[in-house]
Amino acid sequence: MISIKKVSIIVSRGSLEEVYPALIMANGARMEGIEANLFFTFFGLDAIERKKMEHLKVATVGNPAMHIPTVIGMIPGMSAFATKKMKGEMEKLDIPPVGEFLEMIHDSGGKIYACRAAMDMFHLKKDDLCECVDEVLTIGEFYERSAGSQIIFT
Repeated sequence: MISIKKVSIIVSRGSLEEVYPALIMANGARMEGIEANLFFTFFGLDAIERKKMEHLKVATVGNPAMHIPTVIGMIPGMSAFATKKMKGEMEKLDIPPVGEFLEMIHDSGGKIYACRAAMDMFHLKKDDLCECVDEVLTIGEFYERSAGSQIIFT
């Protein structure tokens, strides 16, 4: 029996390999009947910004999980190649694109929030974000909504 009732996941990075774990965890929580909040801040906003959300890339420079020297990751086209390969593998597993994944989480009752401070810093308006975003919150408001949650920072 699962004892966790609520999770709040903070998404602070906008690369493909940083965003998907948060989406998978939130979706998994909803499938188990666990309340899920996603809070996008700093570069994590790329995942909910209309113009950027379907164009997230794999970070090849400075990413030790790539198991390649940094100099190889700097070769022009390496990030595009790694991104295409990862998206191809996800497609084989029927993992949806970012926008569709966010919609699934939202439609299942998950809450999606954007960080007010990051929005202001990057001069973004709520209209710049996908329709699935419920609200733009201050960190205090996010903590208020996260009361009793397991907080996960990605």
